Amino acid sequence: MRVEWPTLGLILACYAVWVAGLFWLSAIWMPLAFLALILSIALQSSLQHEVIHGHPFPGRRWGAALVYASLNLAIPYGRFRDTHLSHHLDSTLTDPYDDPESNYLDPAVWGRLAGPVRALLRANNTLLGRMVLGPLIGQVTFMAGDLRQIRAGNRRVLMSWLGHGAMMALILWIVSLSVVPVWAYLLACYAGLAVLKIRTFLEHQAHEKVRGRTVIVEDRGLLAFLFLNNNFHVVHHMHPRTPWYRLPGLYFANRDKYLTRNDGYRYRSYGQIFRRHFLRAKDPVPHPLWPRD
Repeated sequence: MRVEWPTLGLILACYAVWVAGLFWLSAIWMPLAFLALILSIALQSSLQHEVIHGHPFPGRRWGAALVYASLNLAIPYGRFRDTHLSHHLDSTLTDPYDDPESNYLDPAVWGRLAGPVRALLRANNTLLGRMVLGPLIGQVTFMAGDLRQIRAGNRRVLMSWLGHGAMMALILWIVSLSVVPVWAYLLACYAGLAVLKIRTFLEHQAHEKVRGRTVIVEDRGLLAFLFLNNNFHVVHHMHPRTPWYRLPGLYFANRDKYLTRNDGYRYRSYGQIFRRHFLRAKDPVPHPLWPRD
């Protein structure tokens, strides 16, 4: 059986950092433990994404067993898998209805929202807002949609949440054995999700052409590592089975091809994104090209 050892090793290292944050670093200095928990929670979500795309093993079953318990406590692995694979139908990218990861709303829906809700969603479209408000807004919206599916009789969604509930109980039991308070762990989960919102903030844009909807962020720093190079996002969408550690080399060896492919939708770094959009929205909330014919 083919094994991608860099990915498998990173999965094990991620859990080692998580355990160290709970049981070792917390006894030395709690802020350091808190940082370790945030980083490991964010990284595990990126590793779940790798497993969804068939890493580190040829099939998803063994990989899923390694990452099934979501350290962030927010999103069931099964729901992440199903919605993310739907997202990879590139023809529907940014569609307010058919793309599960779209940040746009149908303008007709936007027009019916109350003023305070609009203000909240506008704030959520700045990078600061997406990090502070985004995890809560995203979780409430996601759970409300899944609750509607469960009420409609979708057993697959129900079973994903039941399995997730069991894993939540296990994780919180482990946390209770450490000196890290449960409230601090929940705060670390929120912060880990906030870090992940940096990646998703602008990785897709409204564009008439499908190929122009997916970003490249030419960053090789800590955030790129935590996101497992998913900032080279158009490369990932074109080659979803390529492992994370090969994406940068593939991009830089064919840079002009990929930038032509996505109509030059590119940022030099996450620093540039922070400077441009920390307090200023990049996009409107209602989809600017909607409705389509």
